[in-house]
Amino acid sequence: VFASLLSNNFEALHFLDLLYLSSSTDQVEGRLGPSTVVLDHTSGFEGLLFVDDDLLGVIGHSNFSSIRATTCAYKGKWVYEVLISSEGLMQIGWCTLNCRFNQEEGVGDTPDSYAYDGNRVRKWNVTTTNYGKSWAAGDIVSCMIDLDEGTITFCLNGQSLGTAFSNIKMGPGVAYFPAISLSFKESVAFNFGSRPLRYPFHFYIICYLPLQDPPTADLIKAHRLLGYMKTVLSTCIDTQEEKLTEKDIGSWQLKGEPTVLVTLAHIFNYFAPLMIHYLRLTTAILRHEKSRKYLLSNVITFDVLRSVVFFYIKTPLRVKEAGLEELIPTTWWPTRFDKEGKDEKDLRHETADERMRRRAYERGCQRLKKRIEVVEELQVQILRLMLNNKDKGTGEASRYIFLNKFRKFLQENASNRGNPTVLCPPEYMVCFMHRLITAVRSYWDEGKRKSTGAISSEEAYVPPQLFYNGKVDYFDLQRLGGLLSHLKKTLKDDLATKANIIIDPAEIQATSMDDLDEDEESGAAQRPSGAAAMGGALARPSWLSSPTLGRANRFLSTAAVSLMTPRRPLAPPEKVKVRSLPVEQRTEEDIEGSHGNDGLLLGRPLEEPDQPITEKSLLEILDGIVMMYNLSVHQQLGKMVVVSDDVHEYAVALKDTEEKIARCPGRRPDILEELQKSQKVFAEKLNHLSRRLAWINATIYSKEKMLDVYWLLRVCIRTIEHADNTGSLFAFNPEFYLNVAMNSYSALKNYFSPSNSMDELPGYEDTLTQLAAILAKHFADPRIVGTDIKDSLMQALASYVCYPQSLRAVERIPEEQRVAMMRNLLAPYEQRPWAQTNWILVRLWRGCGFGYRYTRLPHLLKTKPEDANLPSLQKPCPSILLQRHMAELLSQDKDMAASFLNSVLNQLNWAFSEFIGMIQEIQQAAERPERNFVDTRQLKVCATCFDLSVSLLRVLEMTVTLVPEIFLDWNRPSAELLLRRLAQLLNQVLNRVTAERNLFDRVVNLRLPGNARTYDMSPLCSVTRVVRLTVKRINGPAIARAASVLLSDPCFQLHSIQHLLGETEASTAGADHKHFSLHAYTDYISAEEEQKVEQMLAFLTEESKQAAATTPTSEDDLCPICYAHSISAIFKPCSHKSCKACINQHLMNNKDCFFCKATITGVEDYSKPAGS
Repeated sequence: VFASLLSNNFEALHFLDLLYLSSSTDQVEGRLGPSTVVLDHTSGFEGLLFVDDDLLGVIGHSNFSSIRATTCAYKGKWVYEVLISSEGLMQIGWCTLNCRFNQEEGVGDTPDSYAYDGNRVRKWNVTTTNYGKSWAAGDIVSCMIDLDEGTITFCLNGQSLGTAFSNIKMGPGVAYFPAISLSFKESVAFNFGSRPLRYPFHFYIICYLPLQDPPTADLIKAHRLLGYMKTVLSTCIDTQEEKLTEKDIGSWQLKGEPTVLVTLAHIFNYFAPLMIHYLRLTTAILRHEKSRKYLLSNVITFDVLRSVVFFYIKTPLRVKEAGLEELIPTTWWPTRFDKEGKDEKDLRHETADERMRRRAYERGCQRLKKRIEVVEELQVQILRLMLNNKDKGTGEASRYIFLNKFRKFLQENASNRGNPTVLCPPEYMVCFMHRLITAVRSYWDEGKRKSTGAISSEEAYVPPQLFYNGKVDYFDLQRLGGLLSHLKKTLKDDLATKANIIIDPAEIQATSMDDLDEDEESGAAQRPSGAAAMGGALARPSWLSSPTLGRANRFLSTAAVSLMTPRRPLAPPEKVKVRSLPVEQRTEEDIEGSHGNDGLLLGRPLEEPDQPITEKSLLEILDGIVMMYNLSVHQQLGKMVVVSDDVHEYAVALKDTEEKIARCPGRRPDILEELQKSQKVFAEKLNHLSRRLAWINATIYSKEKMLDVYWLLRVCIRTIEHADNTGSLFAFNPEFYLNVAMNSYSALKNYFSPSNSMDELPGYEDTLTQLAAILAKHFADPRIVGTDIKDSLMQALASYVCYPQSLRAVERIPEEQRVAMMRNLLAPYEQRPWAQTNWILVRLWRGCGFGYRYTRLPHLLKTKPEDANLPSLQKPCPSILLQRHMAELLSQDKDMAASFLNSVLNQLNWAFSEFIGMIQEIQQAAERPERNFVDTRQLKVCATCFDLSVSLLRVLEMTVTLVPEIFLDWNRPSAELLLRRLAQLLNQVLNRVTAERNLFDRVVNLRLPGNARTYDMSPLCSVTRVVRLTVKRINGPAIARAASVLLSDPCFQLHSIQHLLGETEASTAGADHKHFSLHAYTDYISAEEEQKVEQMLAFLTEESKQAAATTPTSEDDLCPICYAHSISAIFKPCSHKSCKACINQHLMNNKDCFFCKATITGVEDYSKPAGS
């Protein structure tokens, strides 16, 4: 079949290429520039772009980037084609050399440039008008210019859109370049004629010529290559007469003749194996041992476009060409949505027609999946052949050749992550990873059946000794404990005692000197001129390495490592040098070990069980699979979700349009016509997207692929657990294992659902609990020093506690770990990422606070629904168990409680002050006569400060509710100070927020788009609860003290409390001004809560009256620092005086006296003597 197909293809290609060659055999006048037309990446561009290696593909990387070609035309008729890779905002056409573009103006926005925009369906030449059709990803745009008639025409997929421009400027000095302007992340690929035009048989081929002449020399080579293959297929070896004989090409079969196979391998190396026939041919060739090893050693080198492409199944951009219309003739998409815009899962309301369409669509998806599974099975067979480790008759086994090439492949991709042009495309990496998992697991389980002591692939993990024994090179990937050279010096004793590994001191010293040299070089490298800095390689992205760790790691594979014999502890340890070889020079013995040599598992720690796991080569491949996921697979999984989001958006738009059509009055046929056009466009787009989504669900988000990612998650969890058991040696663990554990869980939760439910995964709840234990323990683990990984752990834990199922998993971890986690969360906020910590505590409290039972703020409920999976938009799910742990810790540890609350109050003071400063600037900008727009970034910072203030207030509310004695039990040394600071901050917040027509009130009423979250209900609810609990929680003297502190604060104003219930004076506001009142939020504030607020207001009103009736304190008796409280403390030894609040707060940061600067050794109570 393959031979016949190849023969037919050869004839067809020969005919097409001859026709292509005959269309332009002579040099045609009318062009200027290089004969090979590419994009001008040296001077003909504006903005930031990524240009492919062939200089024909381009991706926009700034707001609106422009680039032109290297060749122009000044007479004649010319054409070039553009493949639309993304369907966003782009303007494609022609421009002259005089055109000057910027980030706002591109092709078509200047006088001598002309463009077509299929995104907005318009043409551009300074002004713009409607033109053409809407394009989609995968479409071909043909751009034609007639410099004899002065016209420009565009075609979409070979169909003319009509003349776009006529009477264009021509004459001496005027020449037009192909050009494009495109927005951020949009991408296209140009064809100026280096390949046959996609639509060569349409009308324009007669008159219009490609801007580049055909590559005659390459075509001749291709004809010869096809001829060679045809000759090989029609030749066989007569072993008896020892000569070559001819045979019918249609009867050719693979019989394993080495000469023919190797010849085919050479020829086949130049063809991209994108068809199933090529995969079958590859499988047949690889079954021959010598051919397989030859290919592994010399051809399949794991570069970007060769071997990995064997395992790639390309996602079609054009549904028709992929045959999806035949496989899935009936399309379907969700048609029912809830009030928040989410897909409705209840199928009971389906109509009979909707049910029939859905089932037909699902049958089509199953047909597609079965077709794809055939290809995937062939790809797995190829990998299994490459992973054969029994073919040792002709040299080294195939698996070890593959393993060394695979490690080199990983090194190239890990080392060039800042340069995307040399990386393996992530879509290739996804398919390769899944096939490799299948092949490795099959070999792993085969080994388990042969060795009863080994573990199955379901229990697979990577032993911790791989991370510190130097047998596996981890390139420049970071370790949890920092630089490897530092770890080798600081943990050399632990390596000796725990893993029987000794590092040669001379090697450590040599490494240290290398570190100094590299530091000097890196310091010099950081001082280039501006031009050199901009023109060099791209900077390392922040997600690759921690900025606190500086440069790339050196690795233990370069160290001299030896075994220490434990039976002779008194004798000097015997050093057995381990060879440090480049990856490509390793042998089977270096990997698997022999005669007492443990190979990759050298240096087993005492905590690691002494049992076989599997073949050691499979462990290194498994380690590589985890690294692959971290390099690019996770990012690609996230990118492909956009297709599902597009289906949802178009389905909502279509339903909305259909409802408008139903409501459209009969007297407006013009509106009805436009609505029907929109309906048709949306339906066509949904037909395309639903078929494409079926392909993506089958190749990327299927149940089998979900199980692969879940298996990888469990591998990482077990690997981290085993490494954690080694104590200090855990620091050698690469960071990417923790990253993959967190990211794979995120992918399972956010990318694979709802088509596949996580609840159906085997052992899912236990896995959630294991991951919860890892996050709870390691987010504050002192063995982890990288800033990036610590932030990632904190963010993962913050997200984890937002969802009921994962929060229950946190509650299931052992009590000791839960208490330790809460203790770490309650550590002082200084010198650590306190905002995420505070967010975690707030999530544990949401649902218990005063008026804190909402998901979104009430005034945001009617806005456009956001992503339902965002952690911040989950329904309240408080944890009473973790709240109890928090209360016990703060109640029992007085020092920790004081330091924690002081840090919360400090951060609240800072956040609220920053917020007030921001809204002052916003108000000033809004009141300017020229009405300048407020900077969007400023609005976001303002909203962030507001959110931080509200969350800190909620934590204070939580603390006062759970442990009121921290403030009200004055037997505690810091209770009075904390209470006074709390009263001061609460009064400041109340005064700022509740004052009529004040700054806060005016800015909130502006309703600026980026400041929508700023709203007065949020802070007032939390403040109300804190004030009410402070003055009413405990009976007896505590109430009197609390009320006295609150009322004696200079900032206290009773009308701020009255404002909560809407009790403001009518004269202070206009008739049209809407008063705030807690009574208006009956959905969030219960009648019981309102009643308690009224009781609090009555109590404070009575207390303020009594305070006003008392004899005022003499000015001489007031504290000389704050002039708000009476003198109540005397300093020793200098005898100066102040109130207790002032001196206590001062002594937190300074031990010198306010007045004389003498060192204060003690503070005693002071009361004014009677009669003085």
